[in-house]
Amino acid sequence: MKTLVIVTHPNIDASNWNKAWVEELQKHDDITIHELYKSYPDENIDVAREQQLIETHDRIIFQYPLYWYSTPPLLKKWFDSVLLYGWAYGPDGTKTAGKEIGVAISTYGTEESYQATGFNRFTLREILRPIEALAHFISASYLPHFSLNDTSIVTDERLAQSSIDYINHIKTVKPIVVES
Repeated sequence: MKTLVIVTHPNIDASNWNKAWVEELQKHDDITIHELYKSYPDENIDVAREQQLIETHDRIIFQYPLYWYSTPPLLKKWFDSVLLYGWAYGPDGTKTAGKEIGVAISTYGTEESYQATGFNRFTLREILRPIEALAHFISASYLPHFSLNDTSIVTDERLAQSSIDYINHIKTVKPIVVES
């Protein structure tokens, strides 16, 4: 299975977690890493290039830090620009059908804060519903997310373990089965 990880961090060099994950991803030949902010510092997305990347991969993981309960702005722009009618959806939009889509997300808040009774009032699964809906809309399967919470606590051991866990997740996660 060919996996594409679309990394969307506006300042990855300042991110212990996302940078460590990318460094670990680079060790795996079956994973393609695509950093949006490095590819498009001017935010002018090459739609044809992006669509070709999607077409040549089976599994797409969107890696980003949680930004105001959503994606970083460039990823939202990417969705709007790349997942077009007639390509990703609509009568002739079959290019994303059968793909698997997932999210790898880092949060500053603790795991407990992302609960119905926690500070943020919602679980990460609930916060990520728009991505799950997007996957469904473009006829892709949705994968359970990978998350790392409480990113203010950085130790070498925690960085190393999260990187190992992330790779294992990418390689073994199975789509969420939605019963009708």
